[in-house]
Amino acid sequence: MTKIPKEILKNVFGFDSFKTLQGEIIDHAVAGGDALILMPTGGGKSLCYQIPALSREGVGVVVSPLIALMRDQVEALNQLGVRAEVLNSSLTPIKIREVEQKLLKGLLDLVYVSPEKLLTEGFLNQLSQCKLSLFAIDEAHCVSQWGHDFRPEYLKLSVLKNRFANIPRLALTATADGPTRKDIIERLDLKEGRLFISGFDRPNIKYTIVSKDNSKHKLLKFIEDNHVGDSGIVYCLSRARVEATSKWLMEEGFKSLHYHAGMDKTQRQTNQDKFLKEEGIIMVATIAFGMGIDKPDVRFVAHLDLPKSLESYYQETGRAGRDGLKSAAWLAYGLEDVAKISNFIESSNAQESQKRIERQKLDALLGYCETTRCRRQVLLEYFDEKLPDPCGNCDTCLEPVNCFDATVATQKALSCVYRTEERFGASYVIDVLLGNDTERITNFGHDKISTFGVGKEYSRDQWRSIFRQLVAKRLLLVDIEGHGGYRLGENCKPIFRGEETVLLREDSFSKKTGRSKDKKTKRQKTHATLNNTEDETLFQTLRAHRLELAGEQKVPPFVIFHDSTLVEMAQTRPATITEFGQLSGVGKAKLERYADSFLTVIKNYS
Repeated sequence: MTKIPKEILKNVFGFDSFKTLQGEIIDHAVAGGDALILMPTGGGKSLCYQIPALSREGVGVVVSPLIALMRDQVEALNQLGVRAEVLNSSLTPIKIREVEQKLLKGLLDLVYVSPEKLLTEGFLNQLSQCKLSLFAIDEAHCVSQWGHDFRPEYLKLSVLKNRFANIPRLALTATADGPTRKDIIERLDLKEGRLFISGFDRPNIKYTIVSKDNSKHKLLKFIEDNHVGDSGIVYCLSRARVEATSKWLMEEGFKSLHYHAGMDKTQRQTNQDKFLKEEGIIMVATIAFGMGIDKPDVRFVAHLDLPKSLESYYQETGRAGRDGLKSAAWLAYGLEDVAKISNFIESSNAQESQKRIERQKLDALLGYCETTRCRRQVLLEYFDEKLPDPCGNCDTCLEPVNCFDATVATQKALSCVYRTEERFGASYVIDVLLGNDTERITNFGHDKISTFGVGKEYSRDQWRSIFRQLVAKRLLLVDIEGHGGYRLGENCKPIFRGEETVLLREDSFSKKTGRSKDKKTKRQKTHATLNNTEDETLFQTLRAHRLELAGEQKVPPFVIFHDSTLVEMAQTRPATITEFGQLSGVGKAKLERYADSFLTVIKNYS
């Protein structure tokens, strides 16, 4: 017998109403329909399959690519009184048999499986003996070679349509541009299903991009000014930089861990568990870390190197503020990033058609980095979504960028690249423009060319900014075969002839200051979440109590309550069981389990 979704929403999950398209998606799935669902991280994707699975008869099978995601989701569901288990390579043979027996006996509401496990003939045969409510394919962009995290095993998931034709299939992702969506629909055979796009905007995230000069100093200032005591993620491109950055943050007085694919598996798992179960840790990582990290109170995501595409950037920054509270995305970007990513693209074994797509994605990312418009508008337009007015919560909105007529500067830069035979990178060409009489320049005879010393009106930092923007506009191209030298773009001829005006952003450059003193004292102060001092003190007291309970149960604190629930608790100060049950995120199971202890904390504080 079908259960009413809205009652499940309130009684199990503790919410009074659905967000955006959730209600429509859930009704469609409960009725047995297939769908591709695009919903931003933190927008409530998981409810779109969890509630239909609980509403329909049988067990819901959730395909997930990462063990960490499965474990976190199952722990959170168990806290809600939902019968959920995982099936993946992390389990012992005894535990696997135990879960499979529960599955066959109809004792589970949801089972999370890896695609490798799902696609074994033995497990598919087991599923054919079970009453199934639905299949949910999470992180569905993994099926597409145009997506940012392609997983070959996902290609075989089309078998579900053939073997379980009458079971609804829901594919879900937070990031997919037009080509990726089309690829998902074709590869998973969802042509008869519906496409739901709830919008990509994450209004609680503030977007900021800075130039890469003094990037470590800028990162330190960003954290000190905004995020002392907060959980955060810092992404770096290389393993060596990950380890060096984590060590440096610890020297600066922060709690920091590192994570990359080259580490021992046990150490990786230990660091990830600490990040999930403790508070105020900064994880420095390569992109090997993150997909499926269901930690809602990550307050910032910083990039010290450029992501490979806007999809990757959106996915990675989306790990901040999943609970809807104020969070930040911060990126340091420079010329060297463009050369590295271009090199990755050109040196890969991909077909030329795929390389062309990757180049277009890089161009879109550079355009986003160099824009003078509202960043949120540019980001959303990439995903075919319009934001009518500037957001007021990104760096270009809060500190509007000045532009200047850079036509002459551009002509000088392009001419210098041409006269140095399109062989050299930015540092060398800038030395020529500045008239630096180095031995290398003298050896090549470039102290005798007409562009030697014609650019002294700009500093080296200003010229680097100019070159970065010319690459973003494809007036200059990075010549990978020529070891990263610049060559002229096809669209530069009108610039030489003076037929087009070039407007560039006028970047400001900060001087590096000395290191902070008395770091331990400075780091002890946590930035406030709430404006009211008394509410903030109670909020921190509730967080401490939650952390204690989580330690006793050996689960991450957020599976007990999200920060957003504690914020509401601190502001409304419920005094009775009934009032506690009205809080967002408090269903029947959590009411019975936690109301008394949290009410005692509130009473003692008051």
